[in-house]
Amino acid sequence: MTDETQHNNAPQEEVTDRIFTAANVITFIRLIMVPVSLGFLLSGNDIVATVLFALTAATDFVDGQVARRTHTVSRLGQLLDPAVDRLLMICAVVGLLAIGRLPVWIVVLVLARDVFLLIGGAWLIREHSVRVPVIYPGKVATTLLFIGLAGLMLNMPLVPGLGWCDFAWLPGFNSVSCSWGIWCIYLGLCIGVFTTVYYVVTAYRKLKEALAAERHGIER
Repeated sequence: MTDETQHNNAPQEEVTDRIFTAANVITFIRLIMVPVSLGFLLSGNDIVATVLFALTAATDFVDGQVARRTHTVSRLGQLLDPAVDRLLMICAVVGLLAIGRLPVWIVVLVLARDVFLLIGGAWLIREHSVRVPVIYPGKVATTLLFIGLAGLMLNMPLVPGLGWCDFAWLPGFNSVSCSWGIWCIYLGLCIGVFTTVYYVVTAYRKLKEALAAERHGIER
């Protein structure tokens, strides 16, 4: 059910149970970079935090490419790779909330969506081998959120607010200057709502098909 659940898995590839593959090592390195980036952000090192965050996000495709090209697509990688992306997103929004650059409602919305997709996607794969095909708008939404979060981490240049309201919880729409990244966040959230609905509906249909197939197998 996650936006990235499938991009490490090609249907024609044989899935292995190996743990120490080149692709998984890359994923482990990306996992380690997540809390390191958060630590720099909380300690006020915006530039270092942004660079580490951007590297972790930008190298998302590397482990998948390595797995496919070396024919070492693994079950661990299928679970761990999307989990790293979700954890990266979660740590970023929590860190930005802690330093006062994101309002609570955005953090709650991102956390609720990511936790739901992470747990739901992992359960579908483990229990029923169900994977929802990724759609292009899902990748666009995730990319926009990552770009926006990086912009908020860097926190420069600041742009004037539109001055449409006086609500502090609507950065960009009030009159207070803020990072340009907030507009990427808003756009990513709008697209993300649409893709989440799509993934839920598609997962429900695929789950019904899987359960029907399982029942048919038992009856036979």
